[in-house]
Amino acid sequence: MSDQIAKGLEFEKKAEKKLSGWGLFGSKYEDAGDLFEKAANCYKLAKSWDQAGAVYVKLAQCHLKMDSKHESANAYADAGHAYKKTNTKECIACLEQALNMFMEIGRLSMSARYCKEIAEIYEQEHNLEQAIAYYDKAADLFQGEEVTTSANQCKQKIAQFSAQLEQYQKAIEIYEEIAKQSLNNNLLKYGVRGHLLNAGICQLCKGDVVAITNALERYQDLDPTFSATREYRLLADLAGALDEEDVVKFTDAVKEFDSMTKLDEWKTTLLLRVKLLLKAKEEEEDDLT
Repeated sequence: MSDQIAKGLEFEKKAEKKLSGWGLFGSKYEDAGDLFEKAANCYKLAKSWDQAGAVYVKLAQCHLKMDSKHESANAYADAGHAYKKTNTKECIACLEQALNMFMEIGRLSMSARYCKEIAEIYEQEHNLEQAIAYYDKAADLFQGEEVTTSANQCKQKIAQFSAQLEQYQKAIEIYEEIAKQSLNNNLLKYGVRGHLLNAGICQLCKGDVVAITNALERYQDLDPTFSATREYRLLADLAGALDEEDVVKFTDAVKEFDSMTKLDEWKTTLLLRVKLLLKAKEEEEDDLT
């Protein structure tokens, strides 16, 4: 692959020479841009991602000199994707440039796409606060373009991470909002009970039995079929166990549901928090007697 790097360096050198020379009507930027693109392709073939990223940035700057923001934004996105393999910080910086440029020229769906991609990178890095911020921005952009499914996917991520960060009320509001929207859509209404289950688990994490009971009544009003589901029964049983401060009843209800429908890691983590809350209350009672 060293021959591809050598070719890339040669193209890059020729491009730099074009830029430093004279050219008419912006043609030097166009010619240099073509050479930078060839250089970037060579670096990609050699899997020299940092060099490819750096050259794509130079290509983006050439397009900008020619006032071609769309091509410039695409080149910044290509730079971000090259850097993604080696340098997260540079990757995010380039994707940020791309999404801002697409916003400037009114390509909001493209901005939303790169916003979501940045959020996913922060998610992989376990930086949940930043992931929430970018999923939030992406959701707004998708909503503005009426891409409701993508907007809801982003909102679900925000709710998921908010709950992990113990921001339960924020998560509850998002899950309830998505459930309400989904009821009016034949394709999405089958997911309603899942959203209400997630909202209910977040209610349990708050440890307020009255709030949980009120929420379950609201969920029945929202969707009259919900009370006949296993999800409703689980939440009602767990609310009862919390009210009675009965750890065994709580554990049995979770086990029974899990034996039929496997609980994912997120639900398991949150239910464990509720169980620990319940245990702490039980021990407090024992200490008082």
